Amino acid sequence: MKTMKTMKTNRKAGFTLVEIMIVVAIIGLLAAIAIPNFVKARETATANACINNMRQVDAAIQQWALEKVKATTEKVTEADVAPYIGRAGALVPTTLEAVGCYCPLLKTVTPKTPYVLDTVADKPKCPLAGANSMHVLPI
Repeated sequence: MKTMKTMKTNRKAGFTLVEIMIVVAIIGLLAAIAIPNFVKARETATANACINNMRQVDAAIQQWALEKVKATTEKVTEADVAPYIGRAGALVPTTLEAVGCYCPLLKTVTPKTPYVLDTVADKPKCPLAGANSMHVLPI
């Protein structure tokens, strides 16, 4: 005859289904909160990188115009400003892609669509500025 003491010791240790469901629900809730924040942070970082690249292009345009004594209405090309972006090394680049200065959203596109350049007075524009309002150089 089994005693009461031996019956209690046969119970196996482990988690119940309810406990596991609660843990899964908490993880799901945390994921539902965190994932949109990660996506937003990535979009913001990409936009900031694009804006920083446009600032460097604008600075290169201004340096080129100053050295070459160009008017503010003078047209600008990639070949004019690419050598003034300090990422080239020993080579003299002729495109913004050669110096790695393009919108990060275009990293999988070949060839890279360059920033839109107009005159010395105009700020460079991202080719995706219409589709994404965050990719605009502040005035």
